[in-house]
Amino acid sequence: MPASTRHHRALAAIVHCVGFLTAALPVLPTAATGEATKRPPPAASTGDAAARPLPAASNGPAAAGRPVAAAANGPAAVGRPLPAATPEPTMPSAPPAVPTPTRLASPAPAPKVSVAVAAAGGAEPGYRIEVRNAGSAAVDTTVRQELPQGVSATAISDGGREVRPGGSSATEVTWRLKLPPGSTTTLDTTLTSAVARQPVTAPACAFASDGRQPYDCASATWTAPGATAAEPQGTSGWRRQAPALLAGAVALLVLGGVAFVTWRRSRRPVAAALASDGPGTVYPRPAAPRPPNRRRTPPIWLIVPVAATVLAGTLGAAAWTATRQVTAIDTDSQPTNGAWKGTGVSGGLGVPLREDAFEFTVFRMICDPGQGARQCQATVGVRNLTPEHQSWHGKLQRAYLADGNWVTTDEQATRRANQGRDVFAEPMAAGSRMVLPLVFTVNGREAPQRLELRSGVFSAGVRVDVP
Repeated sequence: MPASTRHHRALAAIVHCVGFLTAALPVLPTAATGEATKRPPPAASTGDAAARPLPAASNGPAAAGRPVAAAANGPAAVGRPLPAATPEPTMPSAPPAVPTPTRLASPAPAPKVSVAVAAAGGAEPGYRIEVRNAGSAAVDTTVRQELPQGVSATAISDGGREVRPGGSSATEVTWRLKLPPGSTTTLDTTLTSAVARQPVTAPACAFASDGRQPYDCASATWTAPGATAAEPQGTSGWRRQAPALLAGAVALLVLGGVAFVTWRRSRRPVAAALASDGPGTVYPRPAAPRPPNRRRTPPIWLIVPVAATVLAGTLGAAAWTATRQVTAIDTDSQPTNGAWKGTGVSGGLGVPLREDAFEFTVFRMICDPGQGARQCQATVGVRNLTPEHQSWHGKLQRAYLADGNWVTTDEQATRRANQGRDVFAEPMAAGSRMVLPLVFTVNGREAPQRLELRSGVFSAGVRVDVP
């Protein structure tokens, strides 16, 4: 065999053996690879490089000008990348050096500020206002007590002053307080009564530092000693007319009874002699079977008037009821006096008014100064008195001007006043209560004179006179 042939065969055998060993490297345990990657390589020196032998595959002409890894795979594996070692799935991964970002933290809870108002029992209207901070941090707040028309304050506790807010004809007593955590602050006022011995209602609210976002509100009504508080509840139209309907029904029944008795008495009696066949008969008749007795019916002249009267009464009652219901459902009409659900009621500031599902209390009404489009904000307390969730809508809440025109709630402005929360988006939970601002946008210098609030389109709603 020529020497060149033997040389080529030996070189091919060596290359195939090296390729076989390289293919078996991924099967080795990964722990050794991990230890090798964790251990830093020793610093290379000229002496070590000279003493360390080169790989066998790098010897010979086949490895000239090629990388060592490619030469180790042999001619059959040219261009194939070396398989990478993958860690076992059961091994835990190392913790990251930088913490993974989490979700945004929930906002801090609202301050737990509550207000309670109690009326004094003296000869002059007096009130005690308790403002409590149940939270763990101090809270800056502004407390305002609304005074009715024609009423002024004669005595105010320290720190308070009587002011007249812009856009309103009423006055109010204002305090600026810093409530320590877990504290209760007591404020006192004494007012003059506009009308002697008349009840006086003066609500009070605690607002945030901006003076517009309410924390809580409460109200109380002072009554003179020995007098009783006026009943604010109104009566709907159909209840007021119920006695008239009852009287009409009774009249129809009486007329029907009189007509029946008259008909019974108007029957012509038959002579006793003609009615018997015994002895003493004046006009004897031949023996013959008696015809069967037929049941007498009322005459036509009696049936027609009674039927016409009943029909006219039924149609009239149905038409009146339908007219009242349609007027109540019409959302473009003036304030309703009655509806399918609940009882229409009226009252003033600070008076709780109950309708079908909700109890509304208007504590304050203030408008921005100006002549063009301006916003009027009403601080309203809403309580769900039903055992189930109740939805309500901004388009059903109205503010009436002096000329009879009205506007509905400005829902975008109301959302901004409630710190971005849509108060009409979700129903109110059963038995829950909230105090919130409702914003109405009006044009001109006139402020709303009356608010109409309702829980649903079929509800009679409540009407509140605002200064």
